[in-house]
Amino acid sequence: MKNAVLLGRLGAAHGVRGEIRLQSFTADPSAISTYGPLFDASGARRFVIASLRPLGKDMFVARLEGVRDREAAAALTGVELYLPRAALPQPEEDEFYLADLEGLRAETRAGETLGVVIAVRNFGAGDLLEVRPPAGGETFLLPFTKAVVPIVDVAGGRVVAEPPLEIEGDSPSGEDV
Repeated sequence: MKNAVLLGRLGAAHGVRGEIRLQSFTADPSAISTYGPLFDASGARRFVIASLRPLGKDMFVARLEGVRDREAAAALTGVELYLPRAALPQPEEDEFYLADLEGLRAETRAGETLGVVIAVRNFGAGDLLEVRPPAGGETFLLPFTKAVVPIVDVAGGRVVAEPPLEIEGDSPSGEDV
């Protein structure tokens, strides 16, 4: 689904009556049920949250319209839930959606181009910016913290990054550290 923002992910079936676990990625996790219909990545499947009850900080047990039994819920495990970007409110000044970072130029404070942000990833330990170098080749990840990415300029089409030195591998002098 083009121009969409990831709001949540469906997990395992919960019980036998069609309920399913739902992880919310919204700033207020329970607000995920207030945005109206959500869609899968292709935009072909539509999901309406009929009810939601907390299971943890950002985890809920949800009942989705049309999902009536455990098998139907289990078939949805891993489905990511999106909302068209246009359906979201405009962010306040100095705020942005993580989806807005994709396509931004990544550069150093000195103006050296590091590449283009192609995705925002989170493997459980915090957000990471995946950057494709200008000459192509393998992408690299930058921790999305204020220390490493002190400036996010969506209007200017860039992020300013101060990449950390590698813990292992080649140091700037070519010696292993």
